[in-house]
Amino acid sequence: MYNLSSIIEPSLALLLNNTDCRQNAGDKESFVGMGIENFVSQSFPQNEFRYTWRHLNADATTSVMEFDGFAVLPPLAPFVRRTCVEFACQTDRPHFGAQLEAMPSDAKKKQQQKKKEAAKARQSGKKPQSNNQSRAAEDGKEQSPTSGVLQNGTNGTAISVEEALCLKLEEDARLNADARSCTGSLASHPRSRDIKISNFSITFHGCELLQDTMLELNCGRRYGLLGLNGSGKSTLLAVLGHREVPIPEQIDIFHLTREMPASNKTALECVMEVDEERVRLEKLAEELVDCLEEDAQEQLMDVYERLEDMAADTAEARAAHILHGLGFTAKMQKTPTKDFSGGWRMRIALARALYVKPHLLLLDEPTNHLDLDACVWLEEELKTYKRILVIISHSQDFLNGICTNIIHVNKKQLKYYTGNYEAFVKTRMELLENQAKQYNWEQDQIAHMKNYIARFGHGSAKLARQAQSKEKTLAKMVAQGLTEKVVNDKVLNFYFPSCGTIPPPVIMVQNVSFRYNEDAPWIYKNLEFGIDLDTRLALVGPNGAGKSTLLKLLYGDLVPTSGMIRKNSHLRIGRYHQHLHELLDLDISPLDYMMKAFPEVKEREEMRKIIGRYGLTGRQQVCPIRQLSDGQRCRVVFAWLAWQVPHLLLFDEPTNHLDMETIDALADAINDFDGGMVLVSHDFRLINQVAEEIWVCENEAVTKWSGNILDYKEHLKDKVLSDNQKRQDFANRGK
Repeated sequence: MYNLSSIIEPSLALLLNNTDCRQNAGDKESFVGMGIENFVSQSFPQNEFRYTWRHLNADATTSVMEFDGFAVLPPLAPFVRRTCVEFACQTDRPHFGAQLEAMPSDAKKKQQQKKKEAAKARQSGKKPQSNNQSRAAEDGKEQSPTSGVLQNGTNGTAISVEEALCLKLEEDARLNADARSCTGSLASHPRSRDIKISNFSITFHGCELLQDTMLELNCGRRYGLLGLNGSGKSTLLAVLGHREVPIPEQIDIFHLTREMPASNKTALECVMEVDEERVRLEKLAEELVDCLEEDAQEQLMDVYERLEDMAADTAEARAAHILHGLGFTAKMQKTPTKDFSGGWRMRIALARALYVKPHLLLLDEPTNHLDLDACVWLEEELKTYKRILVIISHSQDFLNGICTNIIHVNKKQLKYYTGNYEAFVKTRMELLENQAKQYNWEQDQIAHMKNYIARFGHGSAKLARQAQSKEKTLAKMVAQGLTEKVVNDKVLNFYFPSCGTIPPPVIMVQNVSFRYNEDAPWIYKNLEFGIDLDTRLALVGPNGAGKSTLLKLLYGDLVPTSGMIRKNSHLRIGRYHQHLHELLDLDISPLDYMMKAFPEVKEREEMRKIIGRYGLTGRQQVCPIRQLSDGQRCRVVFAWLAWQVPHLLLFDEPTNHLDMETIDALADAINDFDGGMVLVSHDFRLINQVAEEIWVCENEAVTKWSGNILDYKEHLKDKVLSDNQKRQDFANRGK
């Protein structure tokens, strides 16, 4: 290895002198203190890109270093991306300079080739989302976070942290696909609008998730897919979305997994962009006209209905209505997608799915990127979906309003229930009670017969015959199959350690106003409030009102434009946001991650007990984090957050990727916590469980809502229904 100290450290002072870089780089000592070799080993892993670093030293000598890889690891990600890539074009000193050249490595070339082959394969499956990706690639690969193009320092264009994160997630998805295998046979008619797969099994990283079960999806049904974190819900949707089991070709699938790629197309254009889908449907209609089978005629009517929805004279109005419901203003609808964050581009992808109305729509936590207003609108939109909808959601209210059926993933089997979430809970409880009674009765009968056989099996002839009869009865019961013992679901006990007391006020917000720059509109003006250790409040309001911004101001990530935020000098704040689990080191285990984060815990067994409280046990504690589900990764983050022992918890969408049981455990832990809590969430149920006050962020201000969160939901629902009625009245007048 080269003497890297002579290569990196002389440039460091110059990099930090640049204002743009200083905002992202943080403290120089914290960077240099890592040790240069440690920095390179952590920040440049293999198999992404090959780089050459040419450095001009002060004595006019040249140092050269070649290495593979370019990582995005917190907290150095912004520093690495902004400084290492942009340094060459930002400095103008003659004696110092660095140039970072990027060219695809052999591994990257193979990866890109695989993507092209996969895209061709998907086109044969007629999936709408593959059309999205191909068109975005044609528009401008330099803007697409999924295109795999990295601009280097020679032209002054740097990959953003968000784009790098998209690449990282894309690579994770590819690795997951490689680690996944499944089997199954089509058991429904090839022309049927229903899907039935028998002997369905899924294996992931060698772990069997489903074993010889039956998958049955009927047209006109809206299924809620339930199960514990790690049971295989998202993997099941991925298998269906990639057609890894036999699904009839005429059934088109939209699996919402990632955001719309960044391009110069506006949000409205991306939603209306269904020409290829219309052509496909017209061709399918021609084929079905000559088919006399009853199933084919039903499918033909469905195709005609979809073609009518895509009529040119109503296309723009319908697309605009969907985008408006998801929070896009008229101005935002005409904004290029490259100017939106990943969360907003995910909304565009969701809008496209709702516009296309595929035969099989697969939604994995669609509310994760939505505010309460958009959640209510989406619930109203999906409850009338006429084809097949399979949805994973942690929101009980959302599932209650949408689902006609529930699929429960339990003990490697798919179990089906009629009704919404509440009906599922009631039915399952009754079935478990009956199962427990049957099990106890059988065990009593078995014990009685065994006792009789033992006592009288060698007695008189009459008693011996009776004993033999009971022995045959017992053998028959065993042969027919005994009732399984009811095993209760694991109860999680999240825990936030006692933080002690500090004198109030903990935080004082005094005449605070904020906007992101001089040209941007004001988010807040003249805020005045205080937060103490007994605070339990939830922030609600329309999208863009500044809920997450307010949390960042309280935490210190953002500085008020005017005014002051005073904090107690002893205050410790713990902040959770929805992307924390994406920033974990995926190559180490949860146990090693926590041991590294909290070196004061010397014994691994002690740390295993700590992690176990958050629902990670056995192999889950020692396997690489990349093998865990998103929900299990979130549990690692909660364990890390809790053991910082904060006085004040700031939660920004903490329920994303969590199952119902974990959310209940989180709610109990918050209620038992002796510190303060500020919550931003789209989960009405969690807010109702933990929040004592509701604050509405709107119109550059924060005001207290007079009722509870359920009253606020009814207020939003009335607003959505009123808007829909106005739209319908306007359409009727147009006719």
